[in-house]
Amino acid sequence: MTGGGVLEGTGFDVKRIREQFPALDQSVHGRPLVYFDNAATTHKPQRVIDAVSRHDSTDNANVHRGVHTLSQRATDAYERARQRVASFLNTERASEVVFTRGTTEAINLVANAYGGTALERGDEILITGMEHHSNIVPWQQVAKRTGATLQVAPVADDGSLDLGAFEDLVTEDTRIAAFSHVSNALGTVNPVKELTRLAKEEDAAVLVDGAQAVPHLEVDVQAIGCDFYAFSGHKVYGPTGIGALYGRYGRLERMDPYQGGGEMIRSVAFDETRFADPPQRFEAGTPNITGSVGLGEALTFLGEVGQRKVKAHEDRVLDVATDRLSGLDGVRLIGTAPEKASVVSFVLEGVHPHDVGTILDRKGVAIRAGHHCAQPLMERFDVPATCRASFAMYNRVSEVDALVEGITEAVNLFA
Repeated sequence: MTGGGVLEGTGFDVKRIREQFPALDQSVHGRPLVYFDNAATTHKPQRVIDAVSRHDSTDNANVHRGVHTLSQRATDAYERARQRVASFLNTERASEVVFTRGTTEAINLVANAYGGTALERGDEILITGMEHHSNIVPWQQVAKRTGATLQVAPVADDGSLDLGAFEDLVTEDTRIAAFSHVSNALGTVNPVKELTRLAKEEDAAVLVDGAQAVPHLEVDVQAIGCDFYAFSGHKVYGPTGIGALYGRYGRLERMDPYQGGGEMIRSVAFDETRFADPPQRFEAGTPNITGSVGLGEALTFLGEVGQRKVKAHEDRVLDVATDRLSGLDGVRLIGTAPEKASVVSFVLEGVHPHDVGTILDRKGVAIRAGHHCAQPLMERFDVPATCRASFAMYNRVSEVDALVEGITEAVNLFA
């Protein structure tokens, strides 16, 4: 593959892909932008920007129960987006898709609406040591309220999950298992189908945090067998403030609402309220209609490009970056699991990651420096923070040169 050309044998043209992302065509501090912060948020293709603008310009109205034309258009667009998410995740039905503000709200919804009633004293919630704070804190809170106990499966030295320890921790007391599909801090790809099987053997409900998986992997919730799957639009080339929760319909039907208000009711009287069926039961208030339109367009775009082609390209960039960084003096890679997706995390001996990030920024290279909302994982590897370069379909192999150049300068500066 050339620096900005076609990945041989796949028809994947990086140059053509990049032309569809206007934010990439700019300079930072006089250098061409190299955007390696995709695990935090991805950029949007022009067609997503246009879809959002077009909706706001011509179809802006509230959804459901409106009899006028604009309301009907908005409702149709909103429900088409739901159907697009359902197809993308291969749900059994569109009504298993609940729109949320993102992965965080989706996990909080499940923790409260399901965990708040399903858990009691003596029950256990099983998570892993590589979880994002969004898949730790909600479970801590619901455990505190219900008397349940939080169990944590450990992470091995290479950043992979200790599968044997996870299996040992699944017991008859495990009522909920919640784990990431892909680690945001390490890029580790977890064997979610196997983890789900182990949890289901003890009749535990399973939630998968798919925020980092959806942009890079084909996701089939029926094949995984999970009860819940959550992801965010802004990590998959869509808008911020929109995401989705897949919930197995039988689970959603038995759950009480997470929030109350308009849209989520069948009828309201002062003595009793009857709730709507899922998914409306969990979508209180005016939803992010415009965001859903943008998310639907983003998923359509990704589907048309082809996720297998995207993954092959991103794996190539990741392999080159990993190889180049591992050969630099003073660089320690954090997370070297055999199965990874689009993230390389590292530290420089004697240099704080924020200083590395600042030096790279002066060279036009955007990375993330910090604990990545995974402080327990940082403690596991005895570091306060890491530098994280994360890749997307529009990143070129040649851009790794700018990353290496900046890191080399940091090493020389602080030597």
